[in-house]
Amino acid sequence: MTKNALVTGASRGIGRAIARRLAADGAVVAVHHGGNEVAAKETVALIEDAGGRAFAVSARFGEAGAVDRLADAVAEAFGDGGLDVLVNNAGIGSHSTLGEVTEEELDRLLTVNVKTPMLLVQRLVPMLNDGGRVVTVGSMASRIAVQSQIAYTVSKAAVEALAPTLANELGRRGITVNTVAPGPIRTDLTEPLLAIPEAAAGLTAMTALGRIGEPEDVADVVGFLAGPGGRWITGRTLDVSGGTYLGPIA
Repeated sequence: MTKNALVTGASRGIGRAIARRLAADGAVVAVHHGGNEVAAKETVALIEDAGGRAFAVSARFGEAGAVDRLADAVAEAFGDGGLDVLVNNAGIGSHSTLGEVTEEELDRLLTVNVKTPMLLVQRLVPMLNDGGRVVTVGSMASRIAVQSQIAYTVSKAAVEALAPTLANELGRRGITVNTVAPGPIRTDLTEPLLAIPEAAAGLTAMTALGRIGEPEDVADVVGFLAGPGGRWITGRTLDVSGGTYLGPIA
């Protein structure tokens, strides 16, 4: 039976890779974007060119009514088929130290990275089918200390804490709830940093598997969790960083 999936922030990067993986596994994918319609249509085209099915939906997280608009659009598109897979991937970053971060910046980080995915789950739970999957993209930043990402780290740690309680609440319906925590991933957003040889070399040297991650490295783990193989994993955070910052490398 065909599954229905929603991936937030799926117009590019990790979200695009997740949408493509789920579509390759046979899901009809709602490709959410926050305003980059061109990139979202590119994701849809890539999926369709590979023989999959997808459509774009727009909602700018942080704006009033965004969650309701997205939930209504998904409910209308999938109808009685309901929703089988929800991937909370959309998020924003920050590179401010404690002394630099403003109240406005912190509010926006918490709104987009924590409040919005939690409210989206709340809205979509009634249409989640039994045996469904909820996966949130967190960050390995919640287990390490990065001075310039303190507010971002707080937001990712907060959304990561959603999984265990939600897993308990939805477990009797066979719905699993998990978080994946990527490390440095090569995307258009990180490419300016990774284009600096010293920065790329430094990150690679701190990673047990000896390379920078690719979006597909994360997408394949999400695909596993969303598939039958992930049926007995719930309430957990899976580190998907290639072993970044595990300790001294001999």
